[in-house]
Amino acid sequence: MRRRLIQSTLAVVLVVIAVFGVSLVIVETRTISNSAQERVDSEALRLASIVDSRILGDENITAAVFKNQVADQRYAVIRIPGRAPIEVGTEPTGDVIHSTAKGEEGETVTVEEPRSSVTREVGRTLLIIGAVALLAIVAAVLLAVRQANRLASPLTDLAETAERLGSGDPRPRHKRYGVPELDRVADVLDGSAERIARMLTAERRLAADASHQLRTPLTALSMRLEEITLTDDPDTVKEEATIALTQVERLTDVVERLLTNARDPRTGSAVSFDLDEVIKQQLEEWRPAYRSAGRAIVSSGKRHLRAVGTPGAVAQVLAALIENSLMHGGGTVALRTRVTGNQAVVEVTDEGPGVPTDLGARIFERTISGRNSTGIGLAVARDLAEADGGRLEMLQGQPPVFGLFLSRTPLKRPPTTEEDGPTVR
Repeated sequence: MRRRLIQSTLAVVLVVIAVFGVSLVIVETRTISNSAQERVDSEALRLASIVDSRILGDENITAAVFKNQVADQRYAVIRIPGRAPIEVGTEPTGDVIHSTAKGEEGETVTVEEPRSSVTREVGRTLLIIGAVALLAIVAAVLLAVRQANRLASPLTDLAETAERLGSGDPRPRHKRYGVPELDRVADVLDGSAERIARMLTAERRLAADASHQLRTPLTALSMRLEEITLTDDPDTVKEEATIALTQVERLTDVVERLLTNARDPRTGSAVSFDLDEVIKQQLEEWRPAYRSAGRAIVSSGKRHLRAVGTPGAVAQVLAALIENSLMHGGGTVALRTRVTGNQAVVEVTDEGPGVPTDLGARIFERTISGRNSTGIGLAVARDLAEADGGRLEMLQGQPPVFGLFLSRTPLKRPPTTEEDGPTVR
């Protein structure tokens, strides 16, 4: 492209120079020739006038008298009736410019000038025109190179930006070039880069969330299947298989929930459900893991509570809290239910050291963890709780107490954060 721009600019300049240069040469050549002829005519008339005045004054008319009256490189012949011709200067050879004038006394004056003087003057004029044309060509080349670089360099940058986007580097450059069309292309590429960055972030987040959220159901399912392989009691096999099928359904719900959150994290499918059933399901699912660790998990508090939310999402939130207590806590884990205002609260606590004081509320941020874990579980749990209008909070750091707040009546408008604060029992 750079070469095409330079070539096209030079072609335009050369055409302009050719058209106007040839016209200027023709005009200047004619002007110089006409000017030379006019000078010779004027010289002949002037000499004829001098001859007339000398004849009338009966003065001498000789070549010496007219020597200083004739310009250099010119030749003059004065013919007076009854006298010999008087020659002034050297007669030129070759092509000449001549003019003849007649005086009032019958004399004639002929002046000649070699045409070579006109040729030399035309040559000097052509040299000046050629120098100006050469300067114009040089200036055009410099301007074409500058303009080509101004247009080609941004295109090269834009091509590199597009290549970076294709290679998975979605960082926008926010670089503009002062050319509206190129700046528009840069705006589109930067917008695409930002969208691609958001898409990649969402994909990475989905992968991390899926890895974290699916690990626990798969581990529990694996434990159930191991118990089935270790027993010969048909009733036990049937019971464990039934629980395993329930866990498979939960696993399917986890996958669907993750995909839904990936599309729109604020999309919920809240319904009124029995909170006791979700808590009972979690206790049955986690008891084998706690028995293996030599610990216990119990529930207490108000019974027969109904809450508004997505049962699968609530189960995932509680599973994240129970898993954190298993991994990072100690002693018995207790799930307590209570009512505050129009909300049902599920508190999860254990007898471990709790959350480090330097973390505080940052415990719900992604990648924040106090025990070298992924730092994803609590962040995902809070997102799941908020998707259905609830909220997840850390009520106490040491010993740890986490509270899941769920509305007891369907919400007619988006929930606000100005709710009655929970109390810790």
